[in-house]
Amino acid sequence: MAFTKLSIDAAGADATRGSFPPSETDVWTIFRALRDARSVFGLRPGHIQTLQAMLSFLKPGHGETVFASNNSICRRVGGIDERTLRRHINRFVELGFIKRNDSSNRKRYRVRSSGGECISYGLSLAPLLQRASELIAIAQEMENNRRDRIFVRKQILTKLAHLEEYDPSNAFINYARRALRRKLSLPEYHALLASTDAECQSLSTPDDPPETMELPANDGQTVRHQSKSKKEKKDLDNDVADEELKPHLLTSVCDQATSFSTERLRNWLDIEKHARTLAPMMGIHPETFEKAKSAIGVQKASCAIFIMLQLGKRIRDFGAYFHSITLGQRQNQFDPLALIKRLSETNERTV
Repeated sequence: MAFTKLSIDAAGADATRGSFPPSETDVWTIFRALRDARSVFGLRPGHIQTLQAMLSFLKPGHGETVFASNNSICRRVGGIDERTLRRHINRFVELGFIKRNDSSNRKRYRVRSSGGECISYGLSLAPLLQRASELIAIAQEMENNRRDRIFVRKQILTKLAHLEEYDPSNAFINYARRALRRKLSLPEYHALLASTDAECQSLSTPDDPPETMELPANDGQTVRHQSKSKKEKKDLDNDVADEELKPHLLTSVCDQATSFSTERLRNWLDIEKHARTLAPMMGIHPETFEKAKSAIGVQKASCAIFIMLQLGKRIRDFGAYFHSITLGQRQNQFDPLALIKRLSETNERTV
């Protein structure tokens, strides 16, 4: 829809003639852009309804000035009072979307010279139409933001569903669902997605699964192997029961963890406190440590922290590895004493 450009200053400066070129954006496209971006400018639905009513008074080829009286605009809006209409118009004037071209008696009309020049007195919407590209760009940006927020939200919900299947009692699930009840910004959604990813990774199988032993195809060999394995396991359990891991052995072998302590680690209580300090630094949530403590005991949970830090780069994801050996599939295979002895022998060979 094209509009003849006839509005001039209230002071009656140079008049203009002509119309918007065919490529000019349709006025209702501009209106929809402002409607979608109204929150950026602090506009309420009432403001938008008033603007829609004013735009409806414009006619093709008759310029961008509204000549309708306040009473006529109020009726077209839906019966709002004149004071509300004036507030809405003042707000549009403040934002630079409407310009008042007042006559001496405040009436709204147009006068035309014999040469075809016009002076229009009324509410000029030319500033709104001139800001078409700005409004459309803002509206498009808001729409992109809205779609991205929905996209990230769906990702979070999907991961939470998988997390809930794996560990229904996980406290992070309730925290994330409470957060999703609020209207989050895109950066907040991305932050929550990152936290959800981290939580999922901490519960997934680590990158270095336990070594599997190949069994011979022959049935007789399989039976003999299983019997031998059970006997070896029983002997190992007896050996571990007879021997106890001492605090000084753990702290001396796992010197990486010990080096972060400012005080001497004399007993298991000191070791536990230090392990609680190290766990968050390694990406292990305090609640996960508490669960591990309940599942395998405080000594084994603390030993896991010390041993993992000693292994260093050999473990790709501390959180996932910790969950696997304390709460996951490798819980029954985790033997701190055996690992400490192996680390001690490795240290002796490298010296």
